[in-house]
Amino acid sequence: MRHDHRVILDETDRRILAELQADGRQPWAELGRRVAMSASAVVERVRRLEEAGVVRGYRAVVDPAAVGLGVRALVRLKYPTGNYKPFHDLVARTPFVLEAHHVTGEDCFVLTVLARDMRHLEQLTGRLATLGSITTSVVYSSPVEGRPVPGDDETPGG
Repeated sequence: MRHDHRVILDETDRRILAELQADGRQPWAELGRRVAMSASAVVERVRRLEEAGVVRGYRAVVDPAAVGLGVRALVRLKYPTGNYKPFHDLVARTPFVLEAHHVTGEDCFVLTVLARDMRHLEQLTGRLATLGSITTSVVYSSPVEGRPVPGDDETPGG
């Protein structure tokens, strides 16, 4: 869900968002305690943030390697046409594509993919290469991953 309007957040909203991003399953009473509100008041605040589209959902964070997907790669795709339907169709039916971003610059799309092993990665990138020229970078490690969305009052770099 995309919103073209900006939601005005107060300090309590920002604290609630930080807490939910750290642990989206904490009980309402615990969340309220952490942000100095009653459980009923915090429920109402979270409901308002959900309705405004600020909180888009809740999910479990799964370790890909623990479920047999130990290879992560970034795939850059140079897409030679303005007809994106074949691209959208391919990524929709390829669950190993975790993210797809339409980007500026030399490439058209940057994708994050998971694979069981290098042979599986080769198969996945082979499918993507049917759409255009690709460049694949295997991820060695991720020093920053899944970082919470910062508050709008935080200063870049410090």
